[in-house]
Amino acid sequence: MHLSWNEIRVRAARFADEWKNAHYERGDSQTFYNEFFEVFGVTRRRVANFEEPVKRLGDARGFIDLFWKGVLLVEHKSAGRDLVLAKQQALDYFPGLKEHELPRYLLVSDFQTFELYDLDESTQVRFALRQLPEHVDDFAFILGVQKRTFRDQDPVNIEASELMGQLHDALKVSGYVGHDLERFLVRLVFCLFADDTGIFEPRDIFSTLITSRTSPDGSDVGLASNGVNKLLSSSS
Repeated sequence: MHLSWNEIRVRAARFADEWKNAHYERGDSQTFYNEFFEVFGVTRRRVANFEEPVKRLGDARGFIDLFWKGVLLVEHKSAGRDLVLAKQQALDYFPGLKEHELPRYLLVSDFQTFELYDLDESTQVRFALRQLPEHVDDFAFILGVQKRTFRDQDPVNIEASELMGQLHDALKVSGYVGHDLERFLVRLVFCLFADDTGIFEPRDIFSTLITSRTSPDGSDVGLASNGVNKLLSSSS
């Protein structure tokens, strides 16, 4: 069963407090990441390996501190070490990786500071260990949830707005007007948002309700309103 985001944040705060004085790389780093993955309810050994051997440029060989093939590469240093050099060291491993092994995310850390790079989106976040509870969403990929980037003029946003406008007009023509109509649309938008961001658990429960429990022509969607009301009640 997936943890709620609130529980993950509580775990992250506990983790940050327990490791606030950590400084030495070799002695503690593996325990550090075992417990880091546990913050998200994931057992590290199920997804990632420590000291993964890899061929570097030339004939040299190296060992990746933590490697989740296709997802995450971690280069870890003792507290106070140069994370710019740590990032370069991590990138030096890439030529020795197979295409399907190349990670989307790159994390460098010295216990007290995190730098997380999304190589697909060319973005990065940097924060202190104590701020981890505020940044757990940046690690949603550990739970299999890919981060989405929306811009003001994102075609998806524009299309969604147009569809909501069409729904509003269609309902109004059918006689569903006034406060009831506006409240219904607000609740619908909330359900879509909550389904997409994980507020509803399990994820996608609202879309599953619509696609699996109602007719394609929408003739019996009204009968599903009890299910929607239960979702709203459980999230309040």
